[in-house]
Order: sequence, then C-alpha cells, then structure tokens
Amino acid sequence: MTRPLLTARLIPYLPLGLFAALGAVLAYVWKLPCRTGGWNNSIQTYANFCYTDIYPLYFDRKLVTENPYFADVAFEKQVEYPVVLGEVMQVIAWVARWLAPPVDSSQAALDGAAAAQAVYFYDITVVLLGLCLVVGVLLMAAVAGPSRRWDALWYALAPAVILAAYVNWDLVAGALSMGFLLAWSRGRQVAAGVLLGLAIATKFYPLMFVGALFLLTLRTWKWRPFLVSMAAAVAAWLVVNVPFMLLAWDGWRRFYVFSQERGIDWGSPWLFFERKGWPILGTMDPSLLGMLSLGLLCLGIAVLTMLAPQRPRLAQICFLALAAFMMTNKVWSPQFVLWLVPFAVLARPSWKPLALWQVAEVWYFFAIWLYLLYQDESSRHLGIGDDVYFTAVWGRVITILIMMAFVVRDILRPDKDVIRQAGIDDQGGGVFDRAPDRFSLA
Repeated sequence: MTRPLLTARLIPYLPLGLFAALGAVLAYVWKLPCRTGGWNNSIQTYANFCYTDIYPLYFDRKLVTENPYFADVAFEKQVEYPVVLGEVMQVIAWVARWLAPPVDSSQAALDGAAAAQAVYFYDITVVLLGLCLVVGVLLMAAVAGPSRRWDALWYALAPAVILAAYVNWDLVAGALSMGFLLAWSRGRQVAAGVLLGLAIATKFYPLMFVGALFLLTLRTWKWRPFLVSMAAAVAAWLVVNVPFMLLAWDGWRRFYVFSQERGIDWGSPWLFFERKGWPILGTMDPSLLGMLSLGLLCLGIAVLTMLAPQRPRLAQICFLALAAFMMTNKVWSPQFVLWLVPFAVLARPSWKPLALWQVAEVWYFFAIWLYLLYQDESSRHLGIGDDVYFTAVWGRVITILIMMAFVVRDILRPDKDVIRQAGIDDQGGGVFDRAPDRFSLA
C-alpha cells in the first residue's frame, strides 16, 4: 500500500481519535478533586464522586513494596485480577517507584513519600487507560465500517464512559476485545484468537464472546476459522498464565478463589432480593443462582440464534451474551458499563435506547457513592437509603432489557435492523459475513 493511500485511509479516523482523547482528558478532570488530596478520606472521595481502585490498591495490595502474585502477604491481600492486569500494575508500579522518592517497607501508607508514589502510579495508569480508550474507539470505528464509523463516538464521549473510565483497569480489556473483533472481521483468525486469549487473561467477561462465535459457527458450519482462533486463544492464555501457575500458585489462583467465594455485592439485582428477603432469589447461594440464571439466558440466546430467519450478526450475539453475564453477576460495578458500550452500539446503533441507558448508568454512578455515604453514621445525612439506591439498580437492568428486546426484534425481523437496512450483512462477522446457513432450526 502506497503512503498517500495509507494516509487517505487513516485521515477519517483522526477526528475520532481526538474525540476519544478528549473523553480521556475529561475523565481525568473528573477525578481531580480526589487526586489533589481527597483519596485518603473515603467520605470526601464518595462525596466528590471520584473514587478509583487504582490509588488505594497501590497500598492495599502492597504494590508500594511487593510484586503481584509473588508478594509475601496474606492471601486476601494478593492482587485479585488475572495476570495481564496484574503485570500491567507491576510495570507501572516499577515506574512509579523509580520516579518518586523511595519508600521503606516500614513507612506508613499515607506518609508523603508513599502518597507521592501512589499519585505517580495513578497518573501513569491513567495515561495507559486513556491510550486504551483511544485505541478502543479507533478499533471500534474500523469494525463498524465506513458507513457507521461515527457510531464510535458513543464509546469516546458517552457520559457514563467518562465518569467510570478510571475507576478500574477495564479499558485495557476493552481495547483487547475490540482488537479481537477487528482481527476476526478481517479474517485474521490467529490474531483474533491471540487477542481474545489475552483479553480473557485481563478480565473474565470476554469469555462470553467464545459462545457467540460458537453459535454462529454452528449455524454457518465455518469450523476451521473458529477452531484456529480457539487454539490461538488457548495458547495465548497459557503463555501468560502458566509461568505464574508454576512459580506463584497461591497468588495466581487468588482471582479464581475470590470470584468463587465473593458474596453478593453492590450493583447486583441479587442484592435487592437479599435485602428484601425474597424466598429463593434472596436466600439461595449467589454463585449457584448466578450460574443457573446465566445458563438459562444463554440457552435462550442459543435458541434465538438457531431459530432466527436470517443468521444474526456477531455483534448482536456478543451484546446479548455480555448483557446476560452482567445482569446475572454477583457484582455489577459502575465501570462495567465500559464493557458493554461498544457492543451495545455495534449491535444496535439507535440513539434513543442508548441515551436512555446512559441516563440510567449516570444515575447509578452517583447513586452508589451516595449509598456508600449512607452506610457511615457520620455521613448518613449526605447519602441515600435502600429504596432510592435500588431505583438506580433496576434502572440499569430495565434499560438494558429494553436494548436487548430491540436487538432480539432485529434478529427475528432483519428488516428492522438499521445495519442491514443499508445493504450490509455483518460488517464485523468475518467469515460469517454473507455466509449461507448450513444448520438452522428456522
């Protein structure tokens, strides 16, 4: 490809990259009230709506002096994330230690030197996450194709994205997930598999995309590309995980033990049933309840995929599977919105339900911190109680169900799908694009 041609192809993406950079900067500005001295006071953090896991975990997971997974700390103080995120944290901690004054292991976590290191750790992490947002937006635009490129603005500037961007490290998994989708759409199955494996080794939710690929493979009988990608995904996952499994077993398994043993937490609809004392829904083991409900929803998605009069688009099935995973989870943190935004937009780029969902997500973002203020007697007057908080929880559920209902309708009635109305079959489907049905229950 000649240089002028390459430049001509890249120029349309420049404005999107600038908008994504603007979103990243706005997200950083939102956290400034805490970055300048508020993170050491939880009440001030919640009252300013600027909480992040990045700063406190630098101390609480001993990154100030120890290495993830190999740390000589109690099991519950090990890093509770898959290995790619743990190593991202490790590298940034090394840089922060090098830039800031040294900290002796006997020093208090909140003294000047340690706090300076933690701010460096936060700032460098934010730079990386901001780059991940820009990359994720550009990759999403490429997946959407020339006719729908500007749909990626939702990922760049959606209010909930800006508010939740730096609560945790989720944008790293977001960039890898979009990279997987773009590689698959271009027929690069090995690269798609490697990126999917790395995404699963970063956050667990991209595992849901395996089911989406399997269902569409079953319908089109395109088994070779699917198996090649799955082999590459498994290989990539093993390459980054096996060294820690062998050398730091206890640290490595912390994520999996934590995920299994963790009880019902903030944001989950199961918390409502538990607090209200509902029979079965509020008393069963949350892990079992979550797996059963997710299994039922996934079975429904599978039947829908096989019964649809026309093969669904890959983004539609990824969205439905991911939404099902989020709604049935034991915990639904504010930053989980980052997982769903690009897939919701790719599945159905209609602004009205997306805007309604953003309103619900923004309300939840403020509601969770007000609810946490209510848990402390000294700040109760600043917060909100159970009933108001649960309006935010159910607002998210209801608005996502509305979006899912529209996607299901589009699958059952392809003439209603705004993507296919433009004469496009499956821009991000790769080998599925315009593939004939080989197995269908329609």
